Amino acid sequence: MRNGDNNLLILTLYIIGITYTINQMVESIAEQVKLEFNKASVDEQLKAQNLKDKIGISFGGLANTFDIEKPKSLSINIENKSEDVAIYVDWDNCAFEEFDGTSKRVIRMSPDITRDLGVFQTPSLIVPKKTLKESVSSESVFQFDKLSGTYTATKNSVANVLKWKTSPVRAQRIEFNKFMSRKRNFEFSLDLVFRLAETNVGVAHGTTAPPLCIVKCPFTVRKLPWTYALPWNKRR
Repeated sequence: MRNGDNNLLILTLYIIGITYTINQMVESIAEQVKLEFNKASVDEQLKAQNLKDKIGISFGGLANTFDIEKPKSLSINIENKSEDVAIYVDWDNCAFEEFDGTSKRVIRMSPDITRDLGVFQTPSLIVPKKTLKESVSSESVFQFDKLSGTYTATKNSVANVLKWKTSPVRAQRIEFNKFMSRKRNFEFSLDLVFRLAETNVGVAHGTTAPPLCIVKCPFTVRKLPWTYALPWNKRR
């Protein structure tokens, strides 16, 4: 074999080796997603219910990107803008509406060990001019550990797009592949339930409880290019 042929063979093998190595590196990088909160929709709902001057809702940490298996919870800030109204967050009536139409119960994250997801969750009181800061998750995120007898938020993401990756329904797998190729997004919402009362009245369960105010907090889950996972990417 002539030297030119040898050089061409070596170059070809080198290119194949480099291509294979790069492909393996790309596949090993965790897929990244972005959660975008539709604040404008929430402001419109608050305005329609005459709550714009009473309630403010925001979420922390959404400037970051997440691995596709995360986040396991959302950090929410609820502000009581009023002068004389007590705002109660009725956690037991709040829900996560997932992108496939299913609804899951909201679990307020607690520093205590979680042994039962079915227990009553006491409403949180927000006094005038104060802000409640909580981490909330979906009941579908929690996984039971038989050895310890406790639940931990490790099973899924609150934006569980991976459920369609191995779905038995072919149409759902197709939609997941579209998401991964950035041809579509997924949407879900955190539905918050409030009760408002005069500060000297409070909330009692039963017929005397103030009426419910429901505010849907919509989110869009967007797949990011694999380059977002690179450590030197300043857009992370």
